[in-house]
Amino acid sequence: MKRYISRITNWPSPSASRGFNFTWVDKRYRNFGSKTAEDLINGEEVNDKEKGNQVSDMLIDSFGRKHTYLRISLTERCNLRCQYCMPAEGVELTPSPQLLTHREIIRLANLFVASGVEKIRLTGGEPTVRKDIRDICLDLSSLKGLKTLAITTNGITLARKLPLLKQCGVTNLNISLDTLVPSKFEFMTRRKGHHKVIESVNSAIDLGYNPVKVNCVVMRGFNDDEMCDFVELTREKPINVRFIEFMPFDGNVWNVKKLVPYVEMLDTVMIKFPALKRLHDHPTETAKNFRIDGHAGTVSFVTSMTEHFCAGCNRLRLLADGNLKVCLFGPSEVSLRDPLRSGAGDNELREIIRAAVKRKKAAHAGMFDIAKTANRPMIHIGG
Repeated sequence: MKRYISRITNWPSPSASRGFNFTWVDKRYRNFGSKTAEDLINGEEVNDKEKGNQVSDMLIDSFGRKHTYLRISLTERCNLRCQYCMPAEGVELTPSPQLLTHREIIRLANLFVASGVEKIRLTGGEPTVRKDIRDICLDLSSLKGLKTLAITTNGITLARKLPLLKQCGVTNLNISLDTLVPSKFEFMTRRKGHHKVIESVNSAIDLGYNPVKVNCVVMRGFNDDEMCDFVELTREKPINVRFIEFMPFDGNVWNVKKLVPYVEMLDTVMIKFPALKRLHDHPTETAKNFRIDGHAGTVSFVTSMTEHFCAGCNRLRLLADGNLKVCLFGPSEVSLRDPLRSGAGDNELREIIRAAVKRKKAAHAGMFDIAKTANRPMIHIGG
């Protein structure tokens, strides 16, 4: 195990020595789709702009929760086949003409940001496989009022794309990595590429991302014995390791016996790291966050199954096919694509969004009920 940990802890030299040539893009770029990211040179950083919108009633549900965080799935396609995300035979993908276009994504995102959304996270599928991701990031980061543009990625192609993505306004990163052992990675993802994910973590740190969030879905009998090895990664570098409870979705063969609950994960870590201390979490935080004295990074636990955080939920999801989903575990969806393509104006779209948000329930069902409820595979919803 130590030789795998060393691939991350024996960090390469800073990115400047690799010959990266940074060319900052122009924040004044506003004509969506009229230029490519490479066309914009000798400008300023895109995230240096006015911010701070008021949250409109459209984004406030019947329980008073303000939804200022929008997750946008850019694609249903992925270059891995993770067992907790999809069945071995794969899933039927939505035909390309039925997916949101670049311009449609920007129009809807602008509507949300103008109404008070401050954070957008791009998901998939695997968002980096979308060919126009850099231009999408550039346009999104130019939206007045947006404070954070994040990406959740499996890291397979991230290392070579990240320098330009950063220039295009990507401020935060979550990289999925469920094991430090290459053979286990290949078993879980049904693909090779463990070294590419490690390289992406390294590159993100070299480029100054702090923290680099590493998402690890913990499954009993597969990687629960690696938890302390993951925590060790936080000793020297600004990595936030996020241990996630195994969640049920269509096609991932969820079994409660595979679930390692939060209290058990916490006990496992504290046995080896008794200096683990709880941090103060924001009311809308999805994770329980901890720090170990002397460590550069942090440790978090996402406890969706055993200790849900619905009371502070501020998240909405826009799926790749244009459906709006107000709860990750709820089957209810409403199309924004169809009225958009039928010529609906902004006010009509706002009313559709407002109605969906008002219908959001106080909390999602328990894990056993979720497991029995029809929902989409995770690759359709967006991680």
